[in-house]
Amino acid sequence: MNEEEFGFETEAIRTQLERTQYLEHSVPLYLTSSFVFEDAEDMRASFAEEKDRNIYSRYSNPNTNEFVEKVCKMEGATAGFAFASGMAAVYSTMAALLNSGDHIVSSSSVFGATHSLFINYFPKWNIQTSYFDINKPETIESFITPSTKILFAESPTNPAVDIIDLELLGVIAKKHNLILIIDNCFATPYLQQPMKWGAHLVVHSATKLMDGQGRVLGGITVGDPELIQKIYLFSRLTGPSLSPFNAWVLSKSLETLAIRLDRHCENALKVAEFLEQHPNVNRVKYPFLKSHPQYEIAKKQMKLGGSIVAFEIKGGLEAGRNFLDKIKLCSLSPNLGDTRTIVTHPASTTHSKLSVDERLAVSITDGLVRVSVGLETVKDVIADLEQALS
Repeated sequence: MNEEEFGFETEAIRTQLERTQYLEHSVPLYLTSSFVFEDAEDMRASFAEEKDRNIYSRYSNPNTNEFVEKVCKMEGATAGFAFASGMAAVYSTMAALLNSGDHIVSSSSVFGATHSLFINYFPKWNIQTSYFDINKPETIESFITPSTKILFAESPTNPAVDIIDLELLGVIAKKHNLILIIDNCFATPYLQQPMKWGAHLVVHSATKLMDGQGRVLGGITVGDPELIQKIYLFSRLTGPSLSPFNAWVLSKSLETLAIRLDRHCENALKVAEFLEQHPNVNRVKYPFLKSHPQYEIAKKQMKLGGSIVAFEIKGGLEAGRNFLDKIKLCSLSPNLGDTRTIVTHPASTTHSKLSVDERLAVSITDGLVRVSVGLETVKDVIADLEQALS
């Protein structure tokens, strides 16, 4: 059978790069800091990269190699590097590719830590960022300057679940010779493959849906091999690499990604439909609700709507906090993509360091609540949300 005919689930389950002499059915753990050499010439050739082999687990390890290979196959990429966290992936990817004087054009709606990186730290190295309004994609090109090097976006966005037309971004990046980087954390490669629409690099926080059970931290960047080589060289020196144990956990988790996402999305749509009818809710945003402003774009580039629902409670900041205090079954946590449903109030937690104007610019109102819908019996989740809203 031609391996090119293998489906998404088969690749996730059957990609196994290493076995020992014991021929394990389940992938073994390679908990070692370094690897040995046959002789002096073998060691010299390995360090000269004349041989493709493991040297030191900060550079590569059989477990991290397998995790990277699986994600590459899922995303349609040919190279990647795995990191200790999602933010390590974002930072290292940017730092490896940017020089002093370079410029980033980014969607205004990004993860709070990414925003802080762009605004508080990159300017120290003379790297500036301009934000475009996600609801005004026609303005993107007006932010591009001769020093612009990277076009960056999340889709769906965190936490307001807005959708960006990836095909449009791909066209703009090609026209202006920019590196297009997409944070695909909310969708995962099961629901969306940004490289099909022109992305050069795809970034994930593997901590979220890739793990799916709130156990380990991890991140990964996959994409163009020339760009990945620069990221690899930067990262092997600076040391943000993923641990072999976490890589092993994440690689096993990918085997159930598709079946988990099917249920996450099914439950999330039911939760969104319930919230849309609730009298104490002003508005609901979920990519596969027809009321979502970018519904048609979501249907074009996503297989299903994802696990995240955003909604606005009537009553603002105090109502949002009161809602969290009344939650009984669901978890209050900064994480998402877990088997357990998690509720978060961004204005008082994850995005509290932004000013009111900055939050409103990315659709984060005082009453906005983000629900990461889990795998529980969905009627139990809805009952908990209903009693908290009432």
